[in-house]
Amino acid sequence: MPVRDTTGTARRSGRSKITPERERELYDAVLDLLREVGYDALTMDAVAARTKSSKATLYRQWGSKPQLVVAALDCCGAAPPPFEELQGENLVDSMRELARWAARDAAKDTALMRAVGQSAQNDPELARAMRETVIEPELNAFRGLLEKAVERGELAEVPPAADYLPHMFFGLLFARPAIDMIEVDEDYLVGFVDEVAVPLLGLTDTPPPTDRPTD
Repeated sequence: MPVRDTTGTARRSGRSKITPERERELYDAVLDLLREVGYDALTMDAVAARTKSSKATLYRQWGSKPQLVVAALDCCGAAPPPFEELQGENLVDSMRELARWAARDAAKDTALMRAVGQSAQNDPELARAMRETVIEPELNAFRGLLEKAVERGELAEVPPAADYLPHMFFGLLFARPAIDMIEVDEDYLVGFVDEVAVPLLGLTDTPPPTDRPTD
């Protein structure tokens, strides 16, 4: 899968220039601090100290803590990969690829997204930044993926039930640890694609991947 652009160029218009390497260093530090102390306890002072930056520079580059945190999540892999980067030859393969990505770092990054999502319920600025930077672009891209499947003849149309798929898929990342007390894995998420998403979209004639175990 192509690596997500970590420079944030499109989102940094009007900011002073910063090298991609330095930006990645800052984002990694933000994610490390989030894992250590959580969103609410994270401060711009702590980020400045960890990265040997000035707090003024951080505010000049990102404007606020919510914007910095969401940019770090978006650019450094804790958020889902852009749907347009999925490399499957068809819709089902692309969804399976997304499932494998989600399973790869589920324990580490899902816990991180869960914590930030909880904080967003009480922080309107964080919620808005999450919606604008991560959620809406991914939902729009997923819709585009479905529309391309229609153009290729895989789907006759985009069924209304497709609107529920993103909620169902990412809900699994949070629900399985709560219900089964274990994190999701590749078999579980790819199984969701094959047993739930494929029939839901009317793609029941698509064969399962040959590398999945059969009973």
